[in-house]
This record gives sequence, C-alpha cells and structure tokens, in this order.
Amino acid sequence: MNALDPWLIATLLSALAAALAAAWAMVERGRAQRADLRATMLAEQSASGADILRGQAAVLASAVAEDLVKRATESFQAQDRLAQAKLEAQLKPVAETLAKFQTQVEAAEKARAEASGGLKEQIAQLLAASTATQEEARKLSSALRRGAGVQGRWGEQMLRNTLELAGLRAKVDFDEQLTVQGDDGALRPDVVVFLPGGGRFAIDAKCSLNAFLEAQDAPDEGLREAGYARHAASVRAHMQGLAGKAYWDQFDQSPEFVVMFVPGEAFLAAAAERQPSLFTDAMERRVIVVTPSSLFALCKAVVYGWRVENQALNARKIADLGRDLYKRLSVMGGHMGHVGKALSSAIGSYNQLIGSFEAQVLSQARKFEDLKVDHQAKDLPHLAPIEIAVRPLTKLVGAEAEPQPALTAVERAPTSAG
Repeated sequence: MNALDPWLIATLLSALAAALAAAWAMVERGRAQRADLRATMLAEQSASGADILRGQAAVLASAVAEDLVKRATESFQAQDRLAQAKLEAQLKPVAETLAKFQTQVEAAEKARAEASGGLKEQIAQLLAASTATQEEARKLSSALRRGAGVQGRWGEQMLRNTLELAGLRAKVDFDEQLTVQGDDGALRPDVVVFLPGGGRFAIDAKCSLNAFLEAQDAPDEGLREAGYARHAASVRAHMQGLAGKAYWDQFDQSPEFVVMFVPGEAFLAAAAERQPSLFTDAMERRVIVVTPSSLFALCKAVVYGWRVENQALNARKIADLGRDLYKRLSVMGGHMGHVGKALSSAIGSYNQLIGSFEAQVLSQARKFEDLKVDHQAKDLPHLAPIEIAVRPLTKLVGAEAEPQPALTAVERAPTSAG
C-alpha cells in the first residue's frame, strides 16, 4: 500500500472515534430510558395492585406483585440483550474496517520508516563522499601551493592520464621528456605524440597556477579579481613563450602547431574570461590551448588515424599474401598436371600389359586344363583392366604454367597385343 497522508489518517481516525462514541452514547441512553420505563411501570403496577388487591389478602397481593416484577424484569433483560446484539451486529463491520485500516496504517508507517531510513543512509553517504572530496581538494590545493615543481608534476600526471584514457600507449604512441635540438639549444617538451605516417607533435604541460590559487584564497572581491587578472596574464605569457620555441620545426612531417595543456577547465575558463582574445592569439601563433576534455578528443582522432593506418597496412599484407598464394597455386597446379599425365600413362601401360598377358600367356596356360594337368585346384586369376579415368585439369592456375591438354579417360586396351 502506498504511504498515506498523516493528516488524512488522523481525520479518518477522529471520524471513526466520533462514530463509536455516538453509538455507545445511544446505547447508554437506551439503557437509561429502559430503566426509567421499568421504574415507572413498577410504580404504576404497584399503585394499581394496591388499589385492586387492597381488599384481598396481603399474602396474595405480595405474590402477584413479585410475579409481575419478575416478569417485567425478564422482559427488560430480554429487550436489553436483543438491543445489545443488534448494536454489536451493526458495529461489527465498522470494527473490522477499523482493524484493517489500522493494519494498513501500520504497514504504511513501517514502509515510510524504512524509506526514511534508506534516505537518511544515502544522505549520510553523500555527505561522507562530499566531505572526502573536499578533503582531497584541500590536500590538492595545499600541494599545489608548494611551488612550481609540484604543479608541474601534477600537470604531467594529468596529461599522461588523459593520453592513456584516449587509448594512446606510452613508449608506443607517445614519448615523454624527449629531448630535441632547436636553434637556441636543446628543447624538451613534456610529451611527443607520434602520428601515422611518421609525423609528430609536441605537448607542453607547464602552466603556473600560483595566481589562480591566490585568487581563490583572496578575502575580498577586489583582491580576487586582481589574482585572476595575474593568472590570465601568466597563461598568455606562457602561450607566447611556447610559440617562440617552434617545436614543429624540430620534427619531420610535423603539423605546424604545438599543444599547450592546461590541467583544468576552471583554470582556462578564468584566463579566457579576463583575456577574450587568448584563443585567437594562440591560434595565430600556432598554439592550440587545450584542457583534459579537448585533448581527449584530439587524441581520439590520433587513435583513429592509427587504426586506419593499421588497417591499410594489413590490407597491403593481405595483398602480398594473396599474390604469393596465387604464385604457389600456379606452381602446384603444374605439378598436379604432370602427376595426372604420369597416372594416365601408367594406367594405359597397365591395361596394355593385361591385354598382352591374356593374349600371349593365359591362352597357352589354359591348354594345361584341357590336358587334365594337376594344378592343385588353383585357377588362373582373372585380371581386369582399370576403367577409372584421371580427372582432367582443364586450366592450370597462373600465367607461368605451361598449357596442359585435357586428360581423357583411359580406354580398355585390346586383348591382342603385338
């Protein structure tokens, strides 16, 4: 049963209680009226008996009066029991309905208590998770305030996690801290991503967050806005410095851009809000500013390119295997043709041998039977020629095989051999 409204439950209970109270009040009034009527009848009967029996003997008057009182009492008691039975019969459905209603109310209250308990438990778990998240955020914030080294390592870890989530593999699809030689000396981007076809592009994750963290802890709006402005200027300065390194000139077949990784959406949003032209200036300087979400999409495109490259490589391997298989089948077909020829020749020679044996040897041997020579019940064998034909190989595979004539069935050799 669905949970009932507490106000509706209270209203129904009050109505039932009022109905029961009214019924019992009616029963009490009936009892009181019957008692008054019995008293009145007794008084009237006593007065009437006194008038009638005044002249009779006192013993007879007393017996009659006692008998009348007894009968009246029994009559009133019978009426009282009948009224009580009728009232109980009328109130029985109400009592049953009230009992069922009470059971439903208890079940609804139990269900409500269980639901309330489950909700409280979920709220408690949510609060615990929120507290744990806040604690981890405080720990991260405290760690990031320790200096650029901690921020750099955290940014590199975020970058590595994003690349791996996108499906790129370390040392296979990307390399970390790879040193390249530039015009101004050695350069070491945080990550170099390998592209299909031998191309590469660099990703830099060094971005200072000190001004942003100071703005977060600022006590008033003015200091907070000043911190965000310094943070935006720091991001722009880093972008300009990264554009000056020209990483794309250090790799062969590299797209002409470098990726600037900002390890959080909030960090880039705060800078872009104070520097609206940040993205336009970055693209003009061949710098792509990304966050984990946008870098994930970029790396997914790289993974798709590698998948297409692997499929093309597999297609080339399949083509090479097909050509090699075709060549092998051609050679094997030539050998099969030679074997068929040899078998056909052997069958023809065998049939000729059988014909010569029957004509030259068996015909003379059977004359011993006419002369009644004892041959120890051993008859001369009957040798039948082979009638099975070699299946013709009508067309050999490959252009290198010599054309072979069709091999027909070998006919039975004549019985007379020359």
